[in-house]
Amino acid sequence: MLKKVFGSAVFGVEATTITVEVNVDSGIGYHLVGLPDNAIKESNYRIAAALQNNGYKIPGKKIIINMSPADLRKEGSAYDLTLAIGILSATKQIQAENLEDFLIMGELSLDGNVQPIKGALPIAIKAKEEGFKGFILPSQNAKEAAIVDELKVYGVSNIKQVIDFFDKGVDLEETIINTKEEFEKNLDFPEFDFSDVKGQESIKRCMEIAAAGGHNIILIGPPGAGKTMLAKRLPSILPPMTIQEALETTKIHSVVGRVKENAGLMSQRPFRSPHHTISNVALVGGGSYPQPGEISLSHNGVLFLDELPEFKREVLEVMRQPLEDREVTISRARFTVTYPSSFMLVASMNPSPGGYFNDPNAPVTSSPAEMQRYLSKVSGPLLDRIDIHIEVTPVPFEKLSEERKGETSVAIRSRVSKARARQSERFINSESVHYNAQMNSKQIRNYCKLDIPSKALLKSAMEQLNLSARAYDRILKVSRTIADLENEININGSHISEAIQYRSLDREGWLG
Repeated sequence: MLKKVFGSAVFGVEATTITVEVNVDSGIGYHLVGLPDNAIKESNYRIAAALQNNGYKIPGKKIIINMSPADLRKEGSAYDLTLAIGILSATKQIQAENLEDFLIMGELSLDGNVQPIKGALPIAIKAKEEGFKGFILPSQNAKEAAIVDELKVYGVSNIKQVIDFFDKGVDLEETIINTKEEFEKNLDFPEFDFSDVKGQESIKRCMEIAAAGGHNIILIGPPGAGKTMLAKRLPSILPPMTIQEALETTKIHSVVGRVKENAGLMSQRPFRSPHHTISNVALVGGGSYPQPGEISLSHNGVLFLDELPEFKREVLEVMRQPLEDREVTISRARFTVTYPSSFMLVASMNPSPGGYFNDPNAPVTSSPAEMQRYLSKVSGPLLDRIDIHIEVTPVPFEKLSEERKGETSVAIRSRVSKARARQSERFINSESVHYNAQMNSKQIRNYCKLDIPSKALLKSAMEQLNLSARAYDRILKVSRTIADLENEININGSHISEAIQYRSLDREGWLG
């Protein structure tokens, strides 16, 4: 007797439907084919124990299971439930008339309980595309899959529920969530708030500009000046994600299994801060079973690299292309997979190896030559891709001891959102560009026109500070964002002069 059950395999951030064919014949043996990995090969022990503990068994017959397409590699333990139901149905231990209407996934414990899986959201999206009526999966992942409309999602905690559903017609509880309500629930209560930051008004202004235009930013200063504190609060002033962005982000986190249990859509923008010992595969993604890296996990959010010169040079170099293209393609001999990676880079560094740069009361000072050597770890091309450079100085005691609270993140966010709305309106006809930082040269020429006094100001700044051609483009982009924040249609001299201030690393001799 031949029976077909349907599961799914996740490759990159997309899912592919897997047909599990179970054939039962006279004889004895258990053969699993179709490129399964070790976790799937071991499944027969888990299935045998789970069925036995629930009053069923794998009969002494010749069972051949094929996972088609047979040339696609399957991995993980998420097929246990699929195979178990297929075996029960093929050996006529249960009646399962409408098995073809459902996609079934889940890992089994020995007592028949169902354990969570990875990639529930991409699988649910694919199931809807292919016209399945329902998706049976572990109850911990049900909320995540229920984001997809027009697909019935059933969360189960034990194999017995699935058996009773197909055999005795006992209804399963459908998981329904109101996506919009879930999404808006956590918007106005950020975990980290800008009102906690004492002093540092100029840096807050910088952060606001960076958030409004999606610009990459680097903070330079001594320890304890508040670089990490400011970076952690950046996601709280970024505009809320659109439903589309939230779906994209949840999809990537789902593949890695990072979506919290019983949580549906991710409403908060991701904030990732990898340690400086990270390898380049962990940063950009890849591996023998391809997985998204840190730059993809921070898609639509913030990637924070603390103490930039401490990172290995080759690790920083692999980021160059994703910073420009906003996606990363990993090509190996057997596969090519593309992950989205549109993130905001926030870096912090200390140009001095002793740690006390621009602090007049420093106990240790480094010579310019030592600083130069330390800085040379960060390549010029990477610094060129960072729009805003800002020096952070330590906060004086008077500011620290003030009782007065600073401006809240919600107030700053409302200004940022207005500026972003102006940009969305401006780039309404463009598919790839949504905010100022993404502008190409042609759009810079169109939208960043300067009057004669502004041109003269920029010319003298370029000559005196010896700025590069790329710095010219960056200054124009940043000044466009400053104009948007002030609701100005045209860029004027004050916008340009503020943008020039944010290019400190390009100046010759700024180390002293």
